[in-house]
Amino acid sequence: MARVEDQAQGTERGVNDAGLVLVSREESPPEKLSDVVYDGIVGLIARGDLILNSRLPTETELATRFVVSRPVVREALGRLREDGVIISRQGSGSYVKRQPDMAVLQFAQVGSLADVQRCFEFRAGHEAAAAALAAEKWQEEDLERLRVTLDLLERCLRTGAVGIEEDRHFHEAVARATRNHYYISLQLSLAANIATGINITRQLSLLGTSERLRAVQAEHDAIFEAIRQRDQQGARLAMQRHILNARQRMFEGL
Repeated sequence: MARVEDQAQGTERGVNDAGLVLVSREESPPEKLSDVVYDGIVGLIARGDLILNSRLPTETELATRFVVSRPVVREALGRLREDGVIISRQGSGSYVKRQPDMAVLQFAQVGSLADVQRCFEFRAGHEAAAAALAAEKWQEEDLERLRVTLDLLERCLRTGAVGIEEDRHFHEAVARATRNHYYISLQLSLAANIATGINITRQLSLLGTSERLRAVQAEHDAIFEAIRQRDQQGARLAMQRHILNARQRMFEGL
């Protein structure tokens, strides 16, 4: 099968009889090829095909396995390094630094893991700024809306519900408290992307101990308290910490 280069107009994945991940020019934009490789390597690690501290195949071997060009593999490896999944050693190659839980593959759509991680990166800046502005601008109805969403999240904690919509509504309530339609519109436009990340992290937390979900709720409480006290810097840091922790939970189950 011919190799798909970076200029391809789209991608569609499958696996042939030899176990190669096939990529054809059908659906996704070319920049998503690296996401295919990213997700594929995460899958190999999560399933134990590549164990902790083991050396990854070479760029050439990975390019052959995923039927993509080496620059695509290089980009995927760079993102995996950024996310702390692998580590590169000069002159030696790349090694597995962290082994994600197999469950992350169950809750993430194929090809979505890399995109979810990038969404978390964006949210860490955008939502932190929104929280700081909310601390300055909130009115009583905004605070009440935040209280209601926190109560609903607490109920999810008690009943063992996943709470995807409740979690998303809390973050939307923070955006509404900014009293700035740009923040509100952007938050709402990202609803589907945000829900995907929330689903993965909350499902993983449900598989763990109750302390794990309690820690997530404590982060929400900290955001609310900082906003209520009009502590702009505290709200910014609390939201940033929460988003980055959520990003980390995808691969560590924290």
